[in-house]
Amino acid sequence: MKILKYLLFIILGLVGLILIVAAVVPKEFHAGSEIVIQKPSQEVFDYVKLIRNQGNYDNWSRQDPNIERHYEGTDGTPGFTYTWKSKKVGDGKQVLTKIDEGKRVDMDLFFNGSDDPNPSYMEITPIDSTSTKVAWKIDGKMPYPFNLMSLFFDMNKDFAAGLSNLKEILEKQ
Repeated sequence: MKILKYLLFIILGLVGLILIVAAVVPKEFHAGSEIVIQKPSQEVFDYVKLIRNQGNYDNWSRQDPNIERHYEGTDGTPGFTYTWKSKKVGDGKQVLTKIDEGKRVDMDLFFNGSDDPNPSYMEITPIDSTSTKVAWKIDGKMPYPFNLMSLFFDMNKDFAAGLSNLKEILEKQ
């Protein structure tokens, strides 16, 4: 009986410690990566502005080949909406919010039923006539106590992997 009592105090103490740490961990996050692709900028832009193409290169889709995808609207235009359901990477929604033709695609991401948008963008910058810099970034908020996950999960690696996949796809074309 004494051991059970001590075990209960230890478990409650650990839960309390975790909640205290989560209270001081930032709730906002910024993640992303950049890469240079050996293709003309318009060719790169024409590929990344189509949200359906993300499933070919984003790291999350590659983690779950059974992801359920649904699309609404005209891809490559503001308002286009992509929703997904996945047991491995979670559920979410992505809405294309703005296109600056040839330069930038802005999107809002909503994770696991949240109503709070996480702004994301892909920016295309020509380096010369045959090479292009691509930046893929996101800003957002993680609610308490889920913000604690940021200590263990580096989203930058997922963006870097996605851009590496994008580079491989486009440079083979």
